[in-house]
Amino acid sequence: MKIAIPSEGKSLESPVNQSFGRTETFILVDVKDMSYKIIDNAAASEQGGAGIKAAQAIVDSGADAIITFRCGQNAADVLQAGGIKIYKASPGTVSDAVQMFISGILEELTDIHAGYHNHGGA
Repeated sequence: MKIAIPSEGKSLESPVNQSFGRTETFILVDVKDMSYKIIDNAAASEQGGAGIKAAQAIVDSGADAIITFRCGQNAADVLQAGGIKIYKASPGTVSDAVQMFISGILEELTDIHAGYHNHGGA
């Protein structure tokens, strides 16, 4: 299983980014061996639609799930249409988030917000 996580850096020890659509980097982790690859988020500096574009990049990456603090409705729709489960992040590193997922303590993210729509976040 592969999990995408918005990250403040490019390593497993980087903090999970508070933003989904505006994160500079996603880390795609394969939970079976903790191997990972970096996905640069080309949508981070977009004027609008960053969450939707970031969500499509996650779908295209082959991820099975994403761990994030928050997600807008339009991005969630893209992720769910792609068969990707959305889990709620807790403060910590990317590695911490993966370990919490493996342990089964992360809950699905159900508090999907309307989105920011050109207000600088997604």
